[in-house]
Amino acid sequence: MALGRQDIVNNFVVTPNDIRVWREATVIQQPMRPWELMQLGNCGSPLETEAGWLVITHGVGPMRRCTLGALLLGIDDPRRVIGHLQEPLLAPQDDEREGYVPNVVYSCRSLIHGGRLVLP
Repeated sequence: MALGRQDIVNNFVVTPNDIRVWREATVIQQPMRPWELMQLGNCGSPLETEAGWLVITHGVGPMRRCTLGALLLGIDDPRRVIGHLQEPLLAPQDDEREGYVPNVVYSCRSLIHGGRLVLP
Protein backbone atom coordinates (compact mmCIF):
# COMPACT_ATOMS: atom_id res chain seq x y z
CA MET A 1 0.00 0.00 0.00
CA ALA A 2 1.06 3.57 -0.54
CA LEU A 3 -0.22 7.06 0.17
CA GLY A 4 -0.84 9.18 -2.87
CA ARG A 5 -2.58 12.19 -4.31
CA GLN A 6 -4.04 10.74 -7.50
CA ASP A 7 -6.02 13.85 -8.44
CA ILE A 8 -3.85 16.63 -6.94
CA VAL A 9 -6.58 17.46 -4.40
CA ASN A 10 -7.38 14.47 -2.13
CA ASN A 11 -5.33 11.97 -0.12
CA PHE A 12 -5.61 8.32 -1.20
CA VAL A 13 -4.41 4.89 -0.12
CA VAL A 14 -3.33 3.06 -3.29
CA THR A 15 -2.99 -0.71 -3.61
CA PRO A 16 -1.32 -2.60 -6.45
CA ASN A 17 -3.03 -5.05 -8.77
CA ASP A 18 0.50 -6.38 -9.25
CA ILE A 19 3.87 -4.83 -8.42
CA ARG A 20 3.87 -2.73 -11.63
CA VAL A 21 0.24 -1.60 -11.71
CA TRP A 22 -1.17 0.61 -8.92
CA ARG A 23 -4.74 1.40 -9.96
CA GLU A 24 -6.94 0.75 -6.95
CA ALA A 25 -7.17 3.99 -4.99
CA THR A 26 -9.38 4.75 -1.99
CA VAL A 27 -9.98 8.36 -0.94
CA ILE A 28 -9.09 8.71 2.75
CA GLN A 29 -9.23 12.51 3.04
CA GLN A 30 -10.96 15.27 1.10
CA PRO A 31 -10.64 19.02 1.69
CA MET A 32 -13.29 19.94 4.25
CA ARG A 33 -11.79 22.61 6.49
CA PRO A 34 -10.87 26.19 5.55
CA TRP A 35 -7.14 25.53 6.02
CA GLU A 36 -7.12 22.70 3.44
CA LEU A 37 -9.71 23.75 0.85
CA MET A 38 -7.39 24.02 -2.15
CA GLN A 39 -5.54 20.74 -1.77
CA LEU A 40 -4.17 18.09 0.57
CA GLY A 41 -1.09 15.90 0.63
CA ASN A 42 0.96 13.76 2.95
CA CYS A 43 4.29 14.83 4.46
CA GLY A 44 6.38 11.68 4.30
CA SER A 45 5.85 8.10 5.40
CA PRO A 46 3.19 7.12 7.95
CA LEU A 47 4.40 6.45 11.50
CA GLU A 48 3.34 3.19 13.15
CA THR A 49 1.90 3.78 16.65
CA GLU A 50 -0.10 1.61 19.07
CA ALA A 51 -3.22 3.58 18.09
CA GLY A 52 -2.72 3.27 14.31
CA TRP A 53 -0.77 4.82 11.45
CA LEU A 54 -0.07 8.51 12.12
CA VAL A 55 0.10 10.51 8.90
CA ILE A 56 1.29 14.12 8.94
CA THR A 57 -0.52 15.99 6.19
CA HIS A 58 -0.31 19.38 4.60
CA GLY A 59 -3.25 21.49 3.57
CA VAL A 60 -3.34 24.49 1.28
CA GLY A 61 -5.99 27.07 2.05
CA PRO A 62 -6.80 30.66 1.09
CA MET A 63 -3.89 32.89 0.04
CA ARG A 64 -1.86 29.68 -0.61
CA ARG A 65 -1.36 29.35 3.17
CA CYS A 66 0.15 25.91 3.77
CA THR A 67 -0.35 24.27 7.18
CA LEU A 68 0.32 20.85 8.70
CA GLY A 69 -2.39 18.52 9.94
CA ALA A 70 -2.62 14.86 10.95
CA LEU A 71 -4.65 11.72 10.26
CA LEU A 72 -4.79 8.46 12.19
CA LEU A 73 -5.42 5.39 10.02
CA GLY A 74 -6.27 1.82 11.00
CA ILE A 75 -3.20 -0.32 11.65
CA ASP A 76 -4.64 -3.39 9.87
CA ASP A 77 -6.53 -1.42 7.22
CA PRO A 78 -5.02 1.99 6.43
CA ARG A 79 -8.07 2.80 4.31
CA ARG A 80 -10.01 3.22 7.59
CA VAL A 81 -9.69 6.74 9.01
CA ILE A 82 -9.81 6.65 12.81
CA GLY A 83 -9.47 10.39 13.29
CA HIS A 84 -8.18 13.70 11.99
CA LEU A 85 -7.40 17.08 13.45
CA GLN A 86 -10.07 19.75 13.31
CA GLU A 87 -7.45 22.54 13.43
CA PRO A 88 -3.94 22.68 11.95
CA LEU A 89 -1.15 21.01 13.89
CA LEU A 90 1.24 23.77 12.78
CA ALA A 91 0.58 26.97 10.83
CA PRO A 92 2.74 29.91 9.70
CA GLN A 93 2.93 32.71 12.27
CA ASP A 94 2.57 36.36 11.28
CA ASP A 95 6.36 36.89 11.24
CA GLU A 96 6.79 33.85 8.93
CA ARG A 97 4.46 35.12 6.25
CA GLU A 98 7.15 36.64 4.04
CA GLY A 99 10.27 35.25 2.42
CA TYR A 100 11.34 33.02 -0.43
CA VAL A 101 8.21 30.84 -0.04
CA PRO A 102 5.86 32.96 2.06
CA ASN A 103 2.94 31.77 4.17
CA VAL A 104 4.08 28.14 4.33
CA VAL A 105 5.09 25.54 6.91
CA TYR A 106 5.97 22.15 5.47
CA SER A 107 7.85 19.00 6.36
CA CYS A 108 8.99 16.12 4.15
CA ARG A 109 9.06 13.66 7.03
CA SER A 110 8.48 13.14 10.73
CA LEU A 111 9.53 10.67 13.38
CA ILE A 112 8.67 9.62 16.89
CA HIS A 113 11.59 9.85 19.30
CA GLY A 114 11.29 9.28 23.04
CA GLY A 115 7.50 9.31 22.74
CA ARG A 116 7.49 12.74 21.04
CA LEU A 117 6.59 13.68 17.50
CA VAL A 118 9.52 15.40 15.77
CA LEU A 119 8.84 17.52 12.67
CA PRO A 120 12.09 18.60 10.99
